[in-house]
Amino acid sequence: MAKAKTIYSCTECGGQVSKWQGQCPHCGEWNTLVESVAEAAPAAGKNRYSALAASGKLQQLAEVEASEVSRTPTGIAEFDRVLGGGLVEGGVVLIGGDPGIGKSTLLLQALAHLSATKKVLYVSGEESAQQIALRAKRLSLDASEVHLLPEIQLEKIQSTVAHEKPQVVVIDSIQTVYSEQLTSAPGSVAQVRECAAQLTRIAKSAGVTIILVGHVTKEGALAGPRVLEHIVDTVLYFEGDTHSSFRLIRAFKNRFGAVNELGVFAMTEKGLREVSNPSALFLSQHGAQVAGSCVMVTQEGTRPLLVEIQALLDDSHSPTPRRLSLGLEQNRLAMLLAVLHRHAGIACFDQDVFINAVGGVKITEPGADLAVLLAIVSSLKNKPLPEKMVVFGEVGLAGEVRPVQRGQERLKEAAKLGFTHAIIPKANAPKHKIEGMQVIAVDRVEDAVEKMR
Repeated sequence: MAKAKTIYSCTECGGQVSKWQGQCPHCGEWNTLVESVAEAAPAAGKNRYSALAASGKLQQLAEVEASEVSRTPTGIAEFDRVLGGGLVEGGVVLIGGDPGIGKSTLLLQALAHLSATKKVLYVSGEESAQQIALRAKRLSLDASEVHLLPEIQLEKIQSTVAHEKPQVVVIDSIQTVYSEQLTSAPGSVAQVRECAAQLTRIAKSAGVTIILVGHVTKEGALAGPRVLEHIVDTVLYFEGDTHSSFRLIRAFKNRFGAVNELGVFAMTEKGLREVSNPSALFLSQHGAQVAGSCVMVTQEGTRPLLVEIQALLDDSHSPTPRRLSLGLEQNRLAMLLAVLHRHAGIACFDQDVFINAVGGVKITEPGADLAVLLAIVSSLKNKPLPEKMVVFGEVGLAGEVRPVQRGQERLKEAAKLGFTHAIIPKANAPKHKIEGMQVIAVDRVEDAVEKMR
């Protein structure tokens, strides 16, 4: 196979040169030239767009027959939930996470189940065949029908997929794969982009489901070019503390399902086990009610999730009091403290404020605002909130308590877990009484603070 010609493209202006240079001659930026494969010149007399013209035809949207996409369950319900119901034929899934978080373990468990009905292929660029076999034995998996290929060269992987025709392929990991058409090292921007593009073409043309494992940077983002997340169909992040047994899979992009879905697992000696009641993970078991603790109901995709918010206020001994938030947005905490002072008359300017979402869960929605404020007031006054109470609601700068999405589902989930009281936005008040639940609807921050007394 003839080696393709390589060029160097500027990531800032898009200019191209034949040799690498420290400075782009077109825009003058430094260290912006990256290697890529040059497009082959079109044959004489042939329109360069003829392939595109032949691949489709102009039609009206109403003429297109829309049908539901069939899905293949992986045998792991929490994984299927995040995927949107299962794997899609021709879909490309990218899953990233910290080293040792459980990515390879989860995918090996999924392939072992899928191998009973599908032809599957596990391409390993990081571990030997013996290491993978030992893992399967340790997890007590029946992986006898799982085909294994320890390889990192893209062309050999393409040849194997074309010859064996598997239906599901796992590439572990995309950062270890390289193409001989490029001279850069595996893991470079050019290699990751080109290898991911080639594998995506295989998935779309042959109807193969491909799952790519991706490394993450020290900041927690997927390593490599941003285009990697754009060309795939689904992007999943594996979260969790390596010192804890609990793992979370969160969907950030899904062309075949809802985003922000959450799957919860527990790491055991036999691999990743699904957690049937994830709310229990994020609720502390106190012998008695303690000050500074407030339970909220957050919405992760279609799943209501109960999380305990803890606050600790202490006299500050420095000119600049500390504001520390774990699991919630830091800047939002400063805003909420200002709202609490302006509209409820409670000042915390001489207090160190610490906020924590129990269990390592990350809450990104503003529905936690009211719970954070009540936890702060509870800690400041050293007065516990009533037992079996849940709180949710967004707080505006004018002191109003705004409604949140799926308020009824949140209340029903709390009632199912035995909670009997709720402080919620007035706009989320249920039209029909929820059995066993006393609902207190408020429209101002000062009203909510008054109700907790």
